[in-house]
Amino acid sequence: MNVKFLIGFFLCLFTLQLANAQVPREVRTEEDEEEYDTPLDDIVEKRIINERRVLPYDPLREADIFWEKRIWRIIDVREKMNLPFAYPDEPFFSILMDAAMEGEITAYGTEDDKFSYPLEPDEVASMGANVDTILTFDPETYEEQIQVVRNDLDPADIKQFRLKEVWFFDEESSRLDVRILGIAPLKDEFDEDGNYKYTLPLFWVYYPDCRDILARYQVFNAGNDASPLTWEDLLEMRYFSSYIFKESNVHSRAIKDYLTNGVDQLLEAEKIRMEIFNFEHDMWEY
Repeated sequence: MNVKFLIGFFLCLFTLQLANAQVPREVRTEEDEEEYDTPLDDIVEKRIINERRVLPYDPLREADIFWEKRIWRIIDVREKMNLPFAYPDEPFFSILMDAAMEGEITAYGTEDDKFSYPLEPDEVASMGANVDTILTFDPETYEEQIQVVRNDLDPADIKQFRLKEVWFFDEESSRLDVRILGIAPLKDEFDEDGNYKYTLPLFWVYYPDCRDILARYQVFNAGNDASPLTWEDLLEMRYFSSYIFKESNVHSRAIKDYLTNGVDQLLEAEKIRMEIFNFEHDMWEY
């Protein structure tokens, strides 16, 4: 009798364990999840990025800045070198948008590019979606109905980013250096027929305040998956392709405001870049 009881007990225990192991993941409770370890999608656990500290900029004195010039650039994510900006799993725009909506960083309005008009997280969230009304038909009564739909902004629609930076010559270190001041995502606007109208900047973010956040996210590196390169590293190393569309001037005009031909605009942008490049060389005697 005892033998039969023990056999029945062990059969019931085995059946319960087998049933628990076959619980589908979508219906598992939190208690079930604690019993299962998610497999590591790598050969080692990557912790370098999480443990890395963002180094502050070197201190500067106003008296040591011998020369400076403000430059505005355009980063086009459709260029081959800039493809990491449009990485589908974690687009650069989504990182900025999510941080601004959660209040981790402050977004600024586009009335100017001097970071004068801070935006609330709710205002930034409204830029990422719009509400529209469409006409639908009831499948049973075939009556017309007006339905309100929410259209979320697709990160793939952000094709360009605007950079504001300052180039300066530091007398203490005797070198030309650059620091990024702001980043603004640009969105193409179209009319009802799908024709391009203009490019609209959504908001500005003050880059020095974003460095700590950008250092948390790894950039896709086509050459080496093991390279712990972050967005802060990429921007500081200037590992991107861009072109100049404006320099500081008395009328605050962009290049397109006084040159209409596209080729002439590119040549003018290259001329400005070479003037900055040659400035440092002209400071030395050989």
